[in-house]
Amino acid sequence: MGVEERPRATPDETGISSCYNSTSTLIRNPDGSLTVELRKEVKTSVEYNPYEHRNVQHPNGFAGAFLHIVKTSLGTGVLAIPRAFKSAGLLVGLFGCILVGTICAHTIHILVRSSQKICKKTRTPSLGFADTAEGCFKLGPTWLRRYSSAAKIFVEAGLFCVHFLADSVYLVFISISINKLVSAHYPEIESWGDYSIKLILLVPLLICAQIRELKHLVPFSFIANIMLLVSFSITGYYMFSGITEVKLQDRSLATGLSGIPSFLSTVLFSMEGIGTIMPVENSMITPRFLGCAGVLNAAMGVIIVVFTAIGFFGYYRFGEETAATITANLPSQEIPAEIAQAAITLAVFFSFMLVFYVPVDIVWSRLKHHIPHSRWNLSQILLRSLLIVIATGIAIAGGDNLGLLIDIVGAVFLSILGLFVPAFLEVIADWEDGWGTFHWRLIKDFVIMALALFGLVSGLFSAIKDM
Repeated sequence: MGVEERPRATPDETGISSCYNSTSTLIRNPDGSLTVELRKEVKTSVEYNPYEHRNVQHPNGFAGAFLHIVKTSLGTGVLAIPRAFKSAGLLVGLFGCILVGTICAHTIHILVRSSQKICKKTRTPSLGFADTAEGCFKLGPTWLRRYSSAAKIFVEAGLFCVHFLADSVYLVFISISINKLVSAHYPEIESWGDYSIKLILLVPLLICAQIRELKHLVPFSFIANIMLLVSFSITGYYMFSGITEVKLQDRSLATGLSGIPSFLSTVLFSMEGIGTIMPVENSMITPRFLGCAGVLNAAMGVIIVVFTAIGFFGYYRFGEETAATITANLPSQEIPAEIAQAAITLAVFFSFMLVFYVPVDIVWSRLKHHIPHSRWNLSQILLRSLLIVIATGIAIAGGDNLGLLIDIVGAVFLSILGLFVPAFLEVIADWEDGWGTFHWRLIKDFVIMALALFGLVSGLFSAIKDM
């Protein structure tokens, strides 16, 4: 990533020449860490543009990036949104979902903005989430620079926990769906116990987990998307059928403060996709990600509308009977409902493997430097098998408490990773240049960090109380 020294630049045709007293370059070490290299005075006529220096084999345009973000967020988590409305009430859920979605979009915006700012300062084409955190700390105030490696490890650990525990949530979801689907025809299955289905699932998961290349997971993604479309369509049919017979006065408009922690945790778990944003932005070679008409605003606008609509009408239709996943409210012995259950079960199973790729990649990138190359194959098999067994163990320990697991993951990890960290990184990235008139960005970031801590503490307390 080094930058060659350039001769002193002469003013261009406009007579303007930008001057830099020094330039910093991020150098990647063999262990994956970053080192800042300061070079002597450089004169250049234009500001460094990261997009012009990206060497992307298959770059994403506006449409490709838009679809990636929407597809990532509109997964199985959307089926849990009606439960969030049940926790908060129709009116609070309506405005709360829009507000939380807007805040999530903003924190993604400031994360990308901070990353681009570090890229320009260090003359680096692109940086991931963890590298952005490390770069912000390295170029931030002196007293923070010693913690740059810890910042990267913290973000990587957060990303690992989010995706790894999401897989445990998926396992609970799959076992509940299979139990509901099969027990309608074979009631004796219910006597097996919840853990039996998860142990049976362990066998195919151990086999599929050995797929290592992301390109070989493309068929998994295709099948999952088709199954999601089928399940969403049938669920939508049941959700809107008979909705005219429901009376508004039979639904809670607001449940009080007690329901807010669970609402916030569920919405964050379902809507927040901070871990996939930087790879999508880094795949673009034109600066169309941010801005009023950018990819981010367009994608998040669609996501907020869809989530709010499904949450509102899902709770309005089923009321206090709304389950942790809306598919559990479908009739047990009607063929369309059974097709929806089977489709969502397959969708979550194949999505499991896509999500599993992230924690494995994080752990393996740290371990492989300490293992002889001749033992990489065996080590990968053991690592992947061990992670699958642990994820299954967590799912078994969680029982059938799907909503509880969602609340814990959303409250503990996504409130910190999705809200707190981006706001804190913006504070550091703007340290030298200032935070705007009356430090408005600083004040705004502290409000977001306070909200994140509220979500963490209240959500975790609520989850523990529900245990």
